[in-house]
Amino acid sequence: MIENDGLILPVRYPKHWKQYELIDSGNGLKWEQFGAKILQRPEPQALWSPSSSLASLRSMTHWRFEPGGSRNGSWIPHERTGKGQQGRSSVEAGLDSDRWPITYQSQALNLRFHLAMTAFKHVGLFPEQADNWEFIASAVKALPAGAKVLNLFAYTGGASLAAAQAGAQVYHLDSVRQVVDWARRNADLSGLSGLHWVVEDARKFVQREMKRGHVYDAVLLDPPAYGIGSSGERWKLEDQLGALLDEVKQLLHPQRHAMLLNAYSLGLSPLILRAMLSPSYPDKDLECGETALQDRHSRLLPLGIYARATKGLLLPSMPSR
Repeated sequence: MIENDGLILPVRYPKHWKQYELIDSGNGLKWEQFGAKILQRPEPQALWSPSSSLASLRSMTHWRFEPGGSRNGSWIPHERTGKGQQGRSSVEAGLDSDRWPITYQSQALNLRFHLAMTAFKHVGLFPEQADNWEFIASAVKALPAGAKVLNLFAYTGGASLAAAQAGAQVYHLDSVRQVVDWARRNADLSGLSGLHWVVEDARKFVQREMKRGHVYDAVLLDPPAYGIGSSGERWKLEDQLGALLDEVKQLLHPQRHAMLLNAYSLGLSPLILRAMLSPSYPDKDLECGETALQDRHSRLLPLGIYARATKGLLLPSMPSR
């Protein structure tokens, strides 16, 4: 936590995972346990040396991701363990093979997810987001019963499931049908129903909702740093974020609401998010900081930034580092 002249920039990392662990990181890599699988993935921000020996880390690894051309790659079984099938990612196999479940459980939430190894190094879950799920559940419970929550760039649905389990009406939006279908499977696995599934461009949907006069009690955003839309339009977060936030504000209930923004762009910082949002929210209602994971050696791996904003809500204090 950084404090200077009353300004606090917290670092938040999840503390309730039982089936996930960041084992170690360094040399541009990270070693993680997702349920029964231990994976080695690239991590550009791990600029230090691992705390454990490379030999010990390699000996426990089941699969490692090898980057390839066009930012794709493949999963390779570890030479010693030989576990898995050589050379096929789950995306190439249609997400029907090599899937396995994982559970996130805390006092507030009990969520289950299908994981799969994809050609883009992802597995369908960003475990550092679990602390944001706790915030979402807390915010929904502070809102009136049946609160409407819009989750933009919603991916495979961790935030959507957290909001739904807390009692919200959830509108889950992503522009990629395959990941929306993945989120549906996660909802089924978690025993959740009644979510509204939307496959559409986020900006276009928000602009249409503005014209319709629709209002939400909470909006969650996890926009990509870069992207190309369905019509070939290019997305760069730094260029789009200000306008998107202005539009989202018009969808939020004027007297009481919550907003969560998560970002992975290296061109942004918590201070930039704070400068963008502070004209609309006093200090007591706005928190901007870093998202991280803590490994078994107590080292923190930074993995993004976030902003949590509320209006007219009284939330319990969530400790941070």
